[in-house]
Amino acid sequence: MTLPNDISELFCGLPAESLIRKGLDDLGCERESVESLLVLIGAPRLRLMNVPVPVAGDIDSDRKLYGLLCDSHGSEAYSHYNSLLRQLSSFARALERRSRAAGRLKNSGGNGS
Repeated sequence: MTLPNDISELFCGLPAESLIRKGLDDLGCERESVESLLVLIGAPRLRLMNVPVPVAGDIDSDRKLYGLLCDSHGSEAYSHYNSLLRQLSSFARALERRSRAAGRLKNSGGNGS
């Protein structure tokens, strides 16, 4: 998936940028991957920042992600799952700050922290 230039520029240098870009690419190609499922978990928050996350019919992305991690990491799946969620959260927080600074984010009623 090709991101609009303004969104792509906002992504540059953010934590977990490569994970999110790969997830968006995989979603654009309708590939299920750890990265695409992670993006689907964060889709509501990302869409608030005008990130064009494709709509997927499955709402169990979190369970599917955990299942993939169980298959590949066995008893370490829980640690990997939590690590991925922390990376997603870090990316979203950093993107929110950058979007707000660029005047692209509408105030959603939060306190801005």
